[in-house]
Amino acid sequence: MALGKEVIRLTFTIKDVNTLYASYMPFVSEGGLFIPTSHVCAMGDEVLVLLTLLDEPEKIQITGTVIWVTPLGAQGNKPAGIGIQFREENSTVRKKIEAYLAGAQIAESSTFTL
Repeated sequence: MALGKEVIRLTFTIKDVNTLYASYMPFVSEGGLFIPTSHVCAMGDEVLVLLTLLDEPEKIQITGTVIWVTPLGAQGNKPAGIGIQFREENSTVRKKIEAYLAGAQIAESSTFTL
């Protein structure tokens, strides 16, 4: 985290595996997640996300760095938001997400990023 720079705090709820599939960024080292938001962020910003994941009873805290920004009005009807790269300490979250997706019946659709 850069000195003097405030950590951005966001909440995100994923209610179904199709949204999880569209949000997860498996091509990112350590894993990543796209978070639809109108909050203005810049590449490199530090983010703290409180994630409600499917039926999980407790919110999951994820820390990461902004590595993707989709502005409002982007081509292809992509939602505005940010992609964050998980930190190494979030490996259990990445494994949990990948386990949900591995056994899921997912409708073929595009993701929020690619």
